[in-house]
Formats: sequence, structure tokens, C-alpha cells
Amino acid sequence: MTRTGPKGVYAAPALEKAFEIIELLADYPDGALVSEMAASLGRSVGELFRIVIVMERLGYLRKSANTDRYTVSYKLLETAYRATPAQNLVRAALPQMQGLALAAGQSCHLVVASEDHGLVIACEQQPGVRGFSLRVGARIDIVTSCSGQVLLAYAAPRRREQILDAVVAQRADPIDRAHLAKRFATIRAAGHDSRQSPVTYGVTDISFPIFGFDGRAIAALTIPFLDLIDGSQKVGLEAARELLRATTAAISDTLGYPGAPSDV
Repeated sequence: MTRTGPKGVYAAPALEKAFEIIELLADYPDGALVSEMAASLGRSVGELFRIVIVMERLGYLRKSANTDRYTVSYKLLETAYRATPAQNLVRAALPQMQGLALAAGQSCHLVVASEDHGLVIACEQQPGVRGFSLRVGARIDIVTSCSGQVLLAYAAPRRREQILDAVVAQRADPIDRAHLAKRFATIRAAGHDSRQSPVTYGVTDISFPIFGFDGRAIAALTIPFLDLIDGSQKVGLEAARELLRATTAAISDTLGYPGAPSDV
């Protein structure tokens, strides 16, 4: 690959190679071997090997234990999110999330899959004095949480297995994949997941997927519905679910998803 750019500027060959690798891997969803990167970039394996190892050590690349292929990790997204005003997903979601929190009187948060966990990349607090929410940057269990199971249910099969393999590598307890497969089928049939929070009393998690222009689920939007003892919540659980359904459809439509109704 031949690089051109402004003349009379400082050169940083190692940095240039690192960005070449990231740009290349963006087109390789299943990852690439170092030898494949070298061939595609017109460089030698020796030129790239140390750079790839350093990028892996820093957490920007992830190496598959089974195939030795490298993929870009979500640390890049996490860093970009912190370093820039907004990402396209967050920019599209936040206005809708604000409207949802106001209409439902409940907090909501946006979650993406990040290696072996879910990552909260945006949240909106409910406007009242009482509520429950997760903070931006919070890591959630992608296998047991409502948001995580929605993400897994709508993930491409290969991507789902990659995530589950990463989870297994980080924990001692085995995963019942047959049970999860049934759960995922139930979620897809319903179009969402809704169940009692596995960690907080009085909270019912409701989560719907958000789809991008390519038809893939890219995030899950979740309301941790807080059921107040005195019944003073603004709307009931069913009404909150329908508000969340409409909100995720509107966000998906903004992102160009052809299956989302444009008049939502």
C-alpha cells in the first residue's frame, strides 16, 4: 500500500503502520494473520510484527487463541468515545433517550458488546428525584444481563461464539450454551427481553436492540424499570416497554436501518 500525504511534515513510520493496521482490520471482521496484513499492506512481516505485538499489549488489538488472527478491540471505541464529543451511535441515540426518560419517568442506558462484556456508552437519568441508573463506562455481564442477552441474541452466529469464547476464557464456571440458545430464540421471537433484574430488588430490566444501516444489531437500549412501592411511577411497566420499543425503532431509523418504520 502506497501512502501519500503533505510534504514537509514529520514522519512517524511506526505510528503510520499502526494506523494502517487498524484501517486494514476494519475490513476484516474475522481478523487477519500478521502475514496477511503484511501482504495486503505491501510490507514485510518483520515490519509489522513488533507493532502488532505492542498494539495487542496495549489492548487495541485482540488475538484469537484459536486462529491467531487479530481484530480491533473495543478499547479503540472506548478511547474514541472519551476523546471525542460523540460517536454516531451516541449522537443519534441521546435525543431519543432524553425523550424516553422524560416520557417514561425512568432512566435508560445504551450498551454495546466489548470483547467479553457489555459496555455502557450513554445513559440518561430520569427527571425525578428517585431512580436507578448505570453510569457511562460501566461494564456489565454480557451473559447474564438483560442488555447482554439481547446483544448476543441478535449477534451474527460467529460473532456470538467469539464473545462467548472470550467469556469462557475469563471465568472458571462453564456456560450452558444450549440453555442460552433457547433464551436467544425466545428474545428474538419477542423482539426484546424483559425480566427481573438479577442484581437489584424492585427493578425490571427491559431491553430492545438497535440496528444499523446494514441490518446488524449494534447496541441495546435498556430501561431498568424501578417499581415504586407507593405506585407513584409516571407510567406502568407495559407503557414503558412500548415507549422503549418506539424509541429504539426511531434510533434505528436515524441510523439508516431499512426495517425501521420511518414515521416512528
